[in-house]
Amino acid sequence: MTFTALTRTALTPRTVLTRTVPFAVLSLLAACAAPQVAHRASLTPVAPVEVGIIAINDFHGTLEPPRASVSAPDGKGGSIPVPAGGAAWLASAVDTIKAGHPNHVVVGAGDLTSASQLASSLHLDEPAVGVMNRIGLDFNAVGNHEFDRGWKELLRLQNGGCEKNTRLQPCQLEQFEGANYQYLSASTFKADGSTLFPATGLKTFGTGAGKVTVGFVGLSLRAVPMLVSPDQVAGLTFGDEAEAINKAVPALKAEGADAVVVLIHQGGKTREGDPDSCNDLTDGIRPILDRLGPGVDLVVSGHTHWQYVCHYGQSGDGTPILLTSAGVYGKLVTDITLKIDPATHRVISKQAHNVIVQSPGYSGGRGDVPNTALYPRFNPRADVAAYVAGYVRGAAALIARPVGKISGPAAKPSTESEEGGTLGNLVADSQLNAGRDAGARIAFVNPLGLRAPLDPAPDGGVTFGQVYAVEPFNNSLVTMTLTGAQVRAVIEEGLDDQGTRQVLAPSAGLRFAFDMRRPSGSRLVLLTLEGKPIDPAASYRVTVANFLAEGGDGFSTFTQGTDEVRGPIDNEAFQQWIAGVPVRQVPQEQRAAKVGG
Repeated sequence: MTFTALTRTALTPRTVLTRTVPFAVLSLLAACAAPQVAHRASLTPVAPVEVGIIAINDFHGTLEPPRASVSAPDGKGGSIPVPAGGAAWLASAVDTIKAGHPNHVVVGAGDLTSASQLASSLHLDEPAVGVMNRIGLDFNAVGNHEFDRGWKELLRLQNGGCEKNTRLQPCQLEQFEGANYQYLSASTFKADGSTLFPATGLKTFGTGAGKVTVGFVGLSLRAVPMLVSPDQVAGLTFGDEAEAINKAVPALKAEGADAVVVLIHQGGKTREGDPDSCNDLTDGIRPILDRLGPGVDLVVSGHTHWQYVCHYGQSGDGTPILLTSAGVYGKLVTDITLKIDPATHRVISKQAHNVIVQSPGYSGGRGDVPNTALYPRFNPRADVAAYVAGYVRGAAALIARPVGKISGPAAKPSTESEEGGTLGNLVADSQLNAGRDAGARIAFVNPLGLRAPLDPAPDGGVTFGQVYAVEPFNNSLVTMTLTGAQVRAVIEEGLDDQGTRQVLAPSAGLRFAFDMRRPSGSRLVLLTLEGKPIDPAASYRVTVANFLAEGGDGFSTFTQGTDEVRGPIDNEAFQQWIAGVPVRQVPQEQRAAKVGG
C-alpha cells in the first residue's frame, strides 16, 4: 500500500484533505439555486458542520514538564529542539484548540497512565486521571501500559474508589472519583466473551437538520500479553485489531454515525524531523490499515511515541484515511477538523496539525534547550498547575533525594531507540552487580524498558526521581540458568523479523555483533564473554527483569531458564550501583555492534 506525505506549508501548517462533492449533491445545489416555491423551502441545503477532534496519546502521567523537546523545523531548512510538555501547559494548549472549534471532542489513543513520573506513579496514576478529567477528555483507547498494574486496577481508574489492588496505597491524598471519560476496548475480551470496556462511543453535535454524530471505536494492540506481565492480564484475550474495527464500523453507522474515528494504541514510525509529516511510514499500524474495510475516516494512533500526520488507505468513499499521532509525554497535541455534510452523512474534508506544547526551557547535562519564538508558548493553566503541585509536594522529598554521581549523561541514541546506548550499558551493569550473589555472569536490558535519559546536574549528581524515570516499572530482577545456545537464541529474538526490533543491552564483558542482511534467526556473527566465544553447550547465569523472564517483548527464550532466584527491584539495584562509588563511570564502549551496513 502506498501513502502520500502531507507537507509543511508554513511554520504551523494546517494540511487539508478534501473529498470530491458527489454528483447528487451538486445537482441538489444547482436545483436550490433556481427559484423555489415556498412549500419547497425545506429542501434548502444545510451547511456542513465542522467538528474539532483534539487528540493526545502516551501521556504516561507526565505531570510536570519532562525536560524533553520536540525536534521541529527552524524555517531555514534545519531543525531546532523545542522544550515541551507538562500537564498544565497541555491543558492550556487543549483550551486554545477548543476555542477554535465550537463543536469539539477530546480523545486519547492509550497509555495515558503508567510508566509515569514519580509524583503520578507513587499515587497509582490517580493524578494523571485527574488531569485528564480537568482537560475534558471524552474517550480513551486502552493502551498496553494501562494494564501494568492489572486489569482490576484499570477498572478502578475508570470507576473510582479506594480498593487496594497493588502494593501501593490508593487514595493517599484524596478520595479517588475515577475517570470522567470512557475507556474503549473493542478487541479486549473477558472470559464470558464481553469486552472489558465498551467497544464504541458516540458524540452528537447540533440539532435538527444540522445534527451530526461522530462514532468512536477504541482498542488496544493485539500484542498486549507480550508487553505486560502475564498475571496482569490473566482471564483476558486480545483479538485482531482490524477485525474489531471492521465489526464496529457498520454498528456505529447503524447507530447514526456520520463519521467514524478509530482510537488505537498501535502506531507507526517515520523519518524524524517534522511533527506534521509521515515520511517512510513503517511499523505495526500499516498491516492494520491495509485490512480495514470501508467507512473509517480518521485513525488516531499511539504506542510508538512518534509524531506524524498523513493520509493512508481508503475510507468509506475511497478517499484516504487521515492518520495521526501526537508523540509522547504531552509534548504535542493534534488539532483535527472534520467537516461533515449532515445531508449526505459524509465527511467532505478533513485536516490535521500537530501543535507543539511549548513549555519552559531547561538545562541539563547535554546543554540548554531554550524557548523559541518560532512556535507558540503556552502559559500553565492555573487550576491544573495547582492540582499537580499538590501531588508533587506529596512526593517532593523522595523525588529530590540524592542518589549519587555519574561521570556524564547516559542516554539511548533516541527516545524510542531499538538500542540501549550508554544508558543500556549502565543499567545492565547495575543488574549484573545485583545478580552476582546468585552467580550471574551476564545481564540483559530491553532498550524499550528504559523510559528516560539520565542527565546529571553539572556536578554529576542524580536524584531518585531521575533514576525512577529511567526504570519506572518496579520490576524485580531474576537470575536464571541458560545454555549458551539459549543466550544466542534470546539475542536473535530481538533481531528477528517478528515484532519490534530490540538489540538487547548487555552487561560488561559480553560482546556481540550482528548483520541484518542475514536471514532472520541467524543474524549473530559474533558472541563472546570476557573475550571467549560463548559455548552453546555450557551453562551461564543470566540476570534480567521479571518482565523479560516472563517472555515480555517477545523474548520467549527467557521463559526456558531454570534455577531462578529472585533479586531486588530493578530501580533499587540501579540506585545501589550508582551510589557504590563516589562517581560512577558511564560505560562508553559499544557492546552490541551492527556490521555490514
